[in-house]
Amino acid sequence: MAFLERNMLTNNNQIVLKNIYKNFGNINALKNISMSTNSGKIHCILGDNGAGKSTLVNIVSGVFRADQGKYVVNDDEVSFSNPREAIEAGISTVYQNLAIIPIMNIYRNFFLGNEPIHNNYLNMMDKEFAIDTTKKELRKFDISIDNPKRSAGTLSGGERQILAIARALYFGAKILILDEPTSALGVKESNKVVEQIIQLKNKNINVILVSHNIDQAFMIGDKFFIIKNGELVGEFDKPDTSANKLRTILEK
Repeated sequence: MAFLERNMLTNNNQIVLKNIYKNFGNINALKNISMSTNSGKIHCILGDNGAGKSTLVNIVSGVFRADQGKYVVNDDEVSFSNPREAIEAGISTVYQNLAIIPIMNIYRNFFLGNEPIHNNYLNMMDKEFAIDTTKKELRKFDISIDNPKRSAGTLSGGERQILAIARALYFGAKILILDEPTSALGVKESNKVVEQIIQLKNKNINVILVSHNIDQAFMIGDKFFIIKNGELVGEFDKPDTSANKLRTILEK
């Protein structure tokens, strides 16, 4: 059975990183990182700017290849050469910029790059299917869109974040990386997004959350990885730590 077929059938979509190193010239971006994440849990990667969080995410999502170490997904060692390969393996990343085009309408954003074709000869998009699907998938996240033909720029920041998450799940994400999902949101919008991230656990999604917000991360997270200067300096399950303990380690 092909790797993708195995990945989509398994109930536990797991990532294991073993002794990962990544250098950029003379800069040691990651040094001997080992960690694992599993389905149905929210894993929080904490660290200051420049700590190595983005480099780690880029390796998991196929943007970079590690210089050394093993990257294992569901018992298969992988070495993605681009993000498309990671997406095909069920790994998707929602970055801070969301890849949402404000002037494009909502349903076109939902199917961006994966447009359903109604007529192969004329290469025409099946708009009715796209509109109905967009409305249906967003309703799963408690968002009712009366007119998906309106521009995505009319959505609130929280709604755009959830649009990007819903899009990733619709196209097969079993392992979802969220890069600072509430950093640009107000309190009300942030709370809405947090509620939906928590619901991802019930969908058996393996969630990897990159965050600066220790209190928020501790509230929703199950496991915590602290990265400083490219090294993993702490790994904790929620019952074994506290927000203050995590903060103290980060501030040392």
